[in-house]
Amino acid sequence: MSMRFEHENFPQRVVFASNEAARSVATEVRRLEAQRVMVIAGKPERELADHIAADIPEALRYEDIAMHVPIEVAERARVAAESHNIDAIVSVGGGSTTGLAKAIALTSGLPIVAVPTTYAGSEATNVWGLTQGAKKTTGADMGVLPKSVVYDASLMISLPVPLSVASGLNALAHCVDSMWAPRSNPINRVFAAEGIRALNIGLPTVVADPRGVEGREFALYGAYLSAVAFASAGSGLHHKICHVLGGKYDLPHAQTHAIVLPYVLALNAPAAVDDERRMADAFVAESAVEGLERLRSRTDAPRALRDYGFEREQIPSAAEAILLVVPESNPVSVSKQDIERLLDAAWSGTEPQ
Repeated sequence: MSMRFEHENFPQRVVFASNEAARSVATEVRRLEAQRVMVIAGKPERELADHIAADIPEALRYEDIAMHVPIEVAERARVAAESHNIDAIVSVGGGSTTGLAKAIALTSGLPIVAVPTTYAGSEATNVWGLTQGAKKTTGADMGVLPKSVVYDASLMISLPVPLSVASGLNALAHCVDSMWAPRSNPINRVFAAEGIRALNIGLPTVVADPRGVEGREFALYGAYLSAVAFASAGSGLHHKICHVLGGKYDLPHAQTHAIVLPYVLALNAPAAVDDERRMADAFVAESAVEGLERLRSRTDAPRALRDYGFEREQIPSAAEAILLVVPESNPVSVSKQDIERLLDAAWSGTEPQ
C-alpha cells in the first residue's frame, strides 16, 4: 500500500537555552516591535516575571488567572488588554497562563511570546480552551499560536517534583494521543516517539536530581516535541476524556491526564500494533503499557481520580458526555460501558488491563 498523508508545520520561533530567559524574551519582543506589553503571570510567578520583564516595555502586569480558563476570566483579561492599548502579550507560567493569553489573542489577534514554567505544551499548539458553566469548549485557531516560545529549563527547577511528574505525564499523553488522533501521520508519530524517549529519560532524572538542569532540559525538550505532534494530529480519545473531566468536574489538569493515560493506552494499544511497537521502543520496554507503568512507578505518579475529588457516582454521567466526543479515528470502537469501566479503573487506581 502506498504512503499517503497531509502534514502542516506551524510558523513559530522557538528559543531553547537555559539561564537566558530574560535576554531571549527581550529579543523576541523587539522582533515584534511591541511598545506596550501585557505580562501575564500568576502570583507565584511574580518574582520570576519581574526578572523576565525587566528589559521590555511592560504596560500591564496581569495576575487574574484560573484553571481551565473560565469565560468570565477571559472576558476580564480581554477588557484589560484593550483598555491599556496592549500590542503584545508575554505569558509566564503553565498551561492556564498560556491559555489565558490565547483567549485574549483569539478575539484581539495580539501576538504572544510564551515562557513556559511547566511541561504543559500549550505554547506550541494553536488549540484554545474556555470553560463556561460545567462545559469546556476547545477549538483551533492560528491566531492563538504564540509567535515565539522561550524555553529555559532553569525556570523549571522551582516546579515541585510531584507537579513536574504530573505535568510531564500530561506531555507524554500528547505523544500517545498523537499516534491515533484524527490527523495523525508518519511525521507527527516520529515527533511523538522522540518525545516519549526524552520524557522517559528526563522525568526520572528530575525526580533523582530536582535541582539539576539536565533532567529538566530532557523533559522540556520532550514536552515541546509532544506539543508539536499533538498540534498536528489533534485530540484523540485520551484528551477528549480529560477535557470532559476537567470542564465538568473541575479536576486538576495535569494530574487528570497522568491518571487517565495508562487506561487509554491499555485500551487502544492492542488494536494499533505498529504504534504500540514504536512506543514500546521509545520506552525501551517489552510493551508500551509496561514502559509507561515502569515510568509511573519510578516517578511516583498520581494514581487515582478519587484522590482529586472525582466521585464514583459521577462515572455514568461522565461516560455519557465522553461518548459524544469519541473520535472516529480511535483504534477501537468504544461503548458507554467501556468508558465506564475505564473511568472506574482510573477512579480506583487499579492496574491497567
